[in-house]
Amino acid sequence: MRDPTLLGTVESTSGSTVMIGLNPDALSGLVYIEGQGHRVGQVGSFVKIPQGFSSLFGIVVQASAGATPLGSEAVERRSLTVEIVGEGRTNEPFSRGVYRYPTIGDHVHLVTEADLAVVYGLETSREHVEIGVLSSASSIPARIDVNRMVTRHSAVVGATGTGKSTTVAGILHRISDSARFPAARVVLLDLHGEYADAFRKTGRVFKVNPDENKGEIPLAIPYWALTFDELLPITFGSLDDTARGRVADWIVDKKREVAATGHYGDIDPAWVTVDTPLPFSLKKLWFDLRWEIDATYPKAVSQTPGNELVADAGDSEELRAATFQPNDGQAAVQSKSTLNIRRPLEALASRLRDPRFSFLFDAGGWSPGPTGQTQSDVDKLLAGWLGDGSAASRPVTILDVSGIPTFVLTSLVGALLRLLFDAMFWGRKLSEGGRERPLLVVMEEAHLYLSESSSIAGLAVKRIVKEGRKYGIGAMIVSQRPTEIDSTILSQCGTFVALRMGNAQDRGHVVGATTESLKGLMDLLPTLRTGEAIIVGEAVQLPTRALIKKPPPDQLPNSSDPKVVETMFGADEYGPGGWDRALEVSDYEDLVTAWRRQYPDSVKLKK
Repeated sequence: MRDPTLLGTVESTSGSTVMIGLNPDALSGLVYIEGQGHRVGQVGSFVKIPQGFSSLFGIVVQASAGATPLGSEAVERRSLTVEIVGEGRTNEPFSRGVYRYPTIGDHVHLVTEADLAVVYGLETSREHVEIGVLSSASSIPARIDVNRMVTRHSAVVGATGTGKSTTVAGILHRISDSARFPAARVVLLDLHGEYADAFRKTGRVFKVNPDENKGEIPLAIPYWALTFDELLPITFGSLDDTARGRVADWIVDKKREVAATGHYGDIDPAWVTVDTPLPFSLKKLWFDLRWEIDATYPKAVSQTPGNELVADAGDSEELRAATFQPNDGQAAVQSKSTLNIRRPLEALASRLRDPRFSFLFDAGGWSPGPTGQTQSDVDKLLAGWLGDGSAASRPVTILDVSGIPTFVLTSLVGALLRLLFDAMFWGRKLSEGGRERPLLVVMEEAHLYLSESSSIAGLAVKRIVKEGRKYGIGAMIVSQRPTEIDSTILSQCGTFVALRMGNAQDRGHVVGATTESLKGLMDLLPTLRTGEAIIVGEAVQLPTRALIKKPPPDQLPNSSDPKVVETMFGADEYGPGGWDRALEVSDYEDLVTAWRRQYPDSVKLKK
């Protein structure tokens, strides 16, 4: 009896590429084996080549047919081009790489569901999570290895409108399922406010302009937790070496004073540096430096503290600088300070007054008083972002940075990522650290801030993708333009989830970053359906073409396309939106109010 799984024989091999000649009587189209449907010869489907006690597994990257002359007649010839991707041995788990290569004439078989169970692991395997089904066989689930997906980093790429956000939400819902992984923790950087609705039940949303009715929490990023190099561009801008050194010395002095109080742990002040995350008052820094350059002194008296000719002592908390008796060259002379810092100080005062920066400079309990003391410390900040095991904890944290001014977004995103990395790095031997409880950081719209590896964000992410595996912090890069992401960052991603991409440069960038020799498979990217992806890399045992399972309707991200025309089929009436609705008189007052408030959900203010 003919073996229904037999496809043909090996005709040639070149490295990992194998040419297979199909038998003349081999079935084509949809074949049912043990009640399961399989598509024979479809690009992206699997084959196996038995080698005694082991079998080589490959993926079809090309199918062709033609006619071969045989005497006076032409004989139909069908063939498949296959890329070998791994080997499975009896009673042993599937492994990447090839111990031996096939030889001419070896039989080639269709891969059945039983074979794929060997490749993907048993359904009860805790590290494997089902995220969809194989495109070539809808009865076979597509699974990913959570261990490798998180610690070896991943990238989700695809053109806009291909279901990228939905795919990300679907994967995150699966790997953060509290029933299977009660201690999971994921932090998602949301640049456009798309994911709050997707994780309203399983996540916490931190936002610059929160809606308390939806349970959103004010986003606070205490400036004193930033490094000196992160803080300087946001506050003073560019400083010369003299001013830079003076500012750094002032900050170190104040941080050491705070450390000496003992309120922030057992810290030796001698070990405190300008980058130590201890609080200090930016308002007091501004006030003291203004005092230093503005002060006047009696002409014949040394310019030491206490000898200033003060007219008004000012107030640091109100950002009101002190005033001094005018310099007349006789009774009063100007301070001998050589700091050329007046304009940067005015820029700092402007930022401190700007309500758009309140999340940074007026961060609630993390905002220092004149002495540098705060009501809350970094531990509470991390507990909110990473979860503390309390009833309020959630596996997914959304850091919605859509309200942050765009001209400082890259710097602040980099600071956030560096904060998370440092927390996992220095706490790696503790139960809250990354080695005991790994953390996945998801970076949406990554091309907006990872195009330059020398930027603060680029440097932070390069450190995560290069060193994060050892300390339990993984990265998921999400982008519609992989060519705009630094190649070093993309090359460190062990798993790629590639959705439809029509741009040849983007496809080439992804192919160049993967470790698989699967250009033929990647050539399918322009033809993928919405929500369909090619998954290659370490999180899958075999390169997989899969339909990603969507989350429930009430857990979808707010990223769907607006309807230009929304006709309700089956009825002679129009839908509620788009160009096909009835024309109405428009009032743009609410639009302008939302614009001015920088908040799209502003309350209606109808008169």
